[in-house]
Amino acid sequence: MRTLLRRSAFVLAAVLAVLLVPGVGATVSALATFRALNAPGPQRAVPATPPLPHDPAKPTAVVVVGNAGAVVSDTLAPYEILAATGRFNVYTVAPDRAPKPLTGGLDLVPDLSFADLTARLGGAAPDLVVVPAMPDTGEATNEPVTTWLRGQAARGTQLLSVCNGAGVLASAGLLDGRPATAHWLKLETYASDYPAVQWQRGKRYVDDGNVVTTAGILSGIDGTLHLVERMAGAGVAADAAKAIGWRHYGTPVPVTTPAAMPDAVAIVNAGFRWNPAEIGVLVPDGVGEIELASVFDTQGQSLSSRTLAVSADGGAVRSRHGLTFLPRAKLADADLDRLLVPGATRGVPTPPGGPAPEYVHDRPGFAYDVAVSGLARDTDVATARWTAKTLELPTGDVVFDGPAWPWWPTAVPVGLVLLGVAGVVLMVRRRRRMN
Repeated sequence: MRTLLRRSAFVLAAVLAVLLVPGVGATVSALATFRALNAPGPQRAVPATPPLPHDPAKPTAVVVVGNAGAVVSDTLAPYEILAATGRFNVYTVAPDRAPKPLTGGLDLVPDLSFADLTARLGGAAPDLVVVPAMPDTGEATNEPVTTWLRGQAARGTQLLSVCNGAGVLASAGLLDGRPATAHWLKLETYASDYPAVQWQRGKRYVDDGNVVTTAGILSGIDGTLHLVERMAGAGVAADAAKAIGWRHYGTPVPVTTPAAMPDAVAIVNAGFRWNPAEIGVLVPDGVGEIELASVFDTQGQSLSSRTLAVSADGGAVRSRHGLTFLPRAKLADADLDRLLVPGATRGVPTPPGGPAPEYVHDRPGFAYDVAVSGLARDTDVATARWTAKTLELPTGDVVFDGPAWPWWPTAVPVGLVLLGVAGVVLMVRRRRRMN
């Protein structure tokens, strides 16, 4: 009996030893991957507030960003839709005007602080507040945002949460007793964390009057267009959808079933790409906000690379509808594996000793369709399909053409396990010889 127990203990220890290295490596890698998505940029001087036209006859819509930043698509897609209509005063706001990191390493300088907005509106509340997902939801660092949101809600402001922006509203107590939805990966967690909320599944957005919540990331487009339709008319919403290339306005779009775990390919990418590619994203003046977000979020949600915002001179950049971004590096100084250029910009010179520019939006179509199709071609189809699923991107118009699976990252844990097994076998044989 003792011999059996000793052998069993030895086998168990051997199995744990075999799994230890890939397990620890995957944990460290995954944590680094997710930290990189929300990492703040270096300290830089804040540009002066640019001219911000304001028409008192128009409703005011604001997209709020926390001190720890926000998800890039949740922030920029609603902003561009609202700005493209021409029917709103549209601003980004935050507790202060310091640069805020958007996922993937794009730093946004908010148009206005909360105090600036109050002064601009003469003490009135904005008509619409868009709330993106924020990395510090439920934490003390997010209290300036939740406190401000409670104040706006008390004054009758229309609220729109995008994706896990619903968690921000829930943490502020603004969804208690109300139906709401969020990203499919978070719904079950939120159901446990915020049981007073009536969490809904299987819907792109949930309209509960003065609070509209949307499902994952690009469901925010549907929710934003829904409110544009309510506030400015169906024709304005249809024109805005056309302007950004969104062909799904007014048609049912499938919603991903909630799940507790990501797909296997996401686990492989996050855990076993121990030397991910460093991808520079050139931020040119006049770039469309959705074009820009489509590159950062497609690469970021894939968990297959790291992105770095760069510009030709390292200076501040203004987007198509007037947002201010601070790139994190000058193009010539960045050590990059690839260089992606969003939007219509062409003729970018290859930096000395650096990679040639790749023009992401080199064909017609919705910006995310083209970006995800490029991801399939340059990475693999399984990663691209996972990314589309995470983005809640309808895939009927997406071309998935490329390698089937991330074979090299998959080979890492398999190789480590095989080496571990070989080591255990050698140990067993040596032990037998000694006995």
